[in-house]
Amino acid sequence: MAIDVSPPRSLLVYQQWTRDAQLGMQNLLLHGTRSLLTMLGMIFGVAAVVAMLSIGAGARQKVMALIEQMGVHNLIVEAKQTMEWQAHQKVRTISPGLTFQDYRVIRDDVGGIAASTPRKQLTPSKIIPKAQQDMPNVMGVNASYPKIAGLHLLSGKFFDQADDDRGAAVCVLGAAAKWSLFGASDPLGQYVKVNEQWFRVIGVVSPQLSAQSDSQGGTTTDANNNIYIPLESAFLRLEDSYSDVRDEIDGIYLNLANTADIPESAQVVRAVLNSSHHGADDFSVVVPAELLAEQQRTERLFNTVMVAIASISLLVGGIGIMNIMLASILERTREIGLRRAVGARQSDIVRQFVVEATMISFAGGTIGVVFGFFMSRLIAWLAGWSTIVTFSSIALAFLVSISVGLIFGIYPATKAARLDPVEAIRYE
Repeated sequence: MAIDVSPPRSLLVYQQWTRDAQLGMQNLLLHGTRSLLTMLGMIFGVAAVVAMLSIGAGARQKVMALIEQMGVHNLIVEAKQTMEWQAHQKVRTISPGLTFQDYRVIRDDVGGIAASTPRKQLTPSKIIPKAQQDMPNVMGVNASYPKIAGLHLLSGKFFDQADDDRGAAVCVLGAAAKWSLFGASDPLGQYVKVNEQWFRVIGVVSPQLSAQSDSQGGTTTDANNNIYIPLESAFLRLEDSYSDVRDEIDGIYLNLANTADIPESAQVVRAVLNSSHHGADDFSVVVPAELLAEQQRTERLFNTVMVAIASISLLVGGIGIMNIMLASILERTREIGLRRAVGARQSDIVRQFVVEATMISFAGGTIGVVFGFFMSRLIAWLAGWSTIVTFSSIALAFLVSISVGLIFGIYPATKAARLDPVEAIRYE
């Protein structure tokens, strides 16, 4: 009985692929410049995918963090105010603006409110100690504001309801306001003079994620550059040059116990204000939970568009690979004929050219991922944007590049395999 000593089929397949990979590497190195030029399309395509998705991921993280910091349980009313006297008077002929009466009616009509506060913001004309950076913004709120806004105290405490009721001359500094006014020294127990009023510092808020946004004066405000004072203190002790053209209050914060009630509560708030303001449209209702859902939809659309745009580069790179492989067939026609003459099958020729195309894509994809990583860092440094290179973006770009190499390598490989061996050997 004869004993079969031939190697297993899996080993033969492995040896065939290994040999083709070695031959492919030799051919790519032999024509190094041409191979590099062929890879450029893949390199820039993969780098573009990685960089664009990193920009999208960075923007998504920042926006979602800001929305979550606003509070998905919150509902915010913002007054639309103008600093022009004529425009202010025109609006006032039909609407009293945002008032305490609005706040009281909303409190009575909206159920499930866990905490709430009106808001009164002022821009001081002078402040002592002198601000080393931007002038801090003064915000009058009540004692429930830390719960609503998710504030955490770095030191000291926030003012309580008793301080608010008596209009106490106390304040809590945001992180940027603290550094701007007091630098590295401890501000607790120190005094800040806002316009003509002195306030004793009783606390410092931890740094917050913050995007600059429009304030009533048309300037920009930073949540870290706030000075928080009791709401009654804002009314009793302070006024600024725009007080005559501002609403009684400029914002209302509502913290709801159940997020499921937020859409219905927002409708109630809009109905109440539309009625009391006689349709003047001088307010806006901000629902962070809705913003979060909308941002997620926008993010998915943005990522799809960005990947589609970047994939055009990969498509161009794939066409470049196909063109080079077709040119390579002409150069190696005699080699293909000799391989067929000595027993190589069509599948062997297909495998040889597909392996070479895949190796070009693999090398281009690898270089592209590295280039895309550094490109995203360069964008973050030059533009000041937040960029995050995620594993999913790298995997997507890399897999697409390999797929493009396989797809665009199949046609040249099939064409090479179908060459007539006799005609190929005679080819000059």
